Amino acid sequence: MEIGDRIPEILGTDQNGRLIRSSDYRGRKLVLYTYPKANTSGCTAEACSLQTHKAELAAEGYEIVGVSKDKQESQAKFAQAYGLEFPLIADTGTELLQALGAWGEKVACGHRTIGILRTTYLVNEEGVIEKIFTPKEIKTKIHAEQILAAIKQ
Repeated sequence: MEIGDRIPEILGTDQNGRLIRSSDYRGRKLVLYTYPKANTSGCTAEACSLQTHKAELAAEGYEIVGVSKDKQESQAKFAQAYGLEFPLIADTGTELLQALGAWGEKVACGHRTIGILRTTYLVNEEGVIEKIFTPKEIKTKIHAEQILAAIKQ
């Protein structure tokens, strides 16, 4: 997906078994972020950054939704372990990740693999992408601050 595209209507099922739709957020802005794997150091740092700054993001009109390939049970344990108070979608079939363009080839330590590309989409009140943070731009420990800085530009 690119800036100006509308995100899919069906986002997926969250850690609590609730079906999440983009229309659930109509009239509100959305930080929709994809991450490789729950309970890993980078993904935990990113999620905790977003949780820590959740009130500041809400003051700017943003809700948060995370997406990974993890199973619902893993997402629930991740949310509980770190006090994450936002939906974490269990996209085990990678349908949403592929639709977003957050699934593809990546290189780590010289090895090419196919997997989740850590990406963040800032979505407006109508479900349209306004900004995309690419994998190379995201600094997991301070990602919420990066988002807030971009919002306030």
